[in-house]
Amino acid sequence: MSSAQDPFYIVKEEIQESIDKLQSNFHRWEVIPPDSGGQLTKDLIATCDSIEWQVDELDKAIAVAARDPSWYGIDQPELDRRRRWTNTARSQVAAVKKALASGKEPYNTSNASGMRRELMRLPEPQHPDRSNQYADHGNDDFISSESDRQLLLIKQQDEELDELSASVERIGGVGLTIHEELLAQVKRL
Repeated sequence: MSSAQDPFYIVKEEIQESIDKLQSNFHRWEVIPPDSGGQLTKDLIATCDSIEWQVDELDKAIAVAARDPSWYGIDQPELDRRRRWTNTARSQVAAVKKALASGKEPYNTSNASGMRRELMRLPEPQHPDRSNQYADHGNDDFISSESDRQLLLIKQQDEELDELSASVERIGGVGLTIHEELLAQVKRL
């Protein structure tokens, strides 16, 4: 299976884009005054957690593929490359989380340059084969169909919530009627 069709590489690219955005926002966080980065800090932590979850899920997929690599058309060196990339991604996110957890200190150029070196450790280029335009088109079609499917699911959920809301209103009305009937019966007694 070519890298353009391999779901691992599709997800890897998405995660790498998230990591790149995380690092860009982290560099913004480094230069803003310590007392003004509250929301950005929260956003960075949430992004770190999200990326960690995605990398964990990718690791689970690698573990499944490792049980029978020939079934998935990959070999041991490819599995090793995939594991190295997830380890690198995890360490990049961990470095950001560590810096966020330590809080803001006065800008220290030696500390900042060391942190930048750690954050800029990039994974080895993995299969730069992007010449298969048909596969890219197929990926776009898949993403489009998944997007349409998700919109349909959201619409169905909205309709079900509307029905549920109407049912709750009816039950509430029945409850009020029962309450009024009980009050009337109490007066008669």
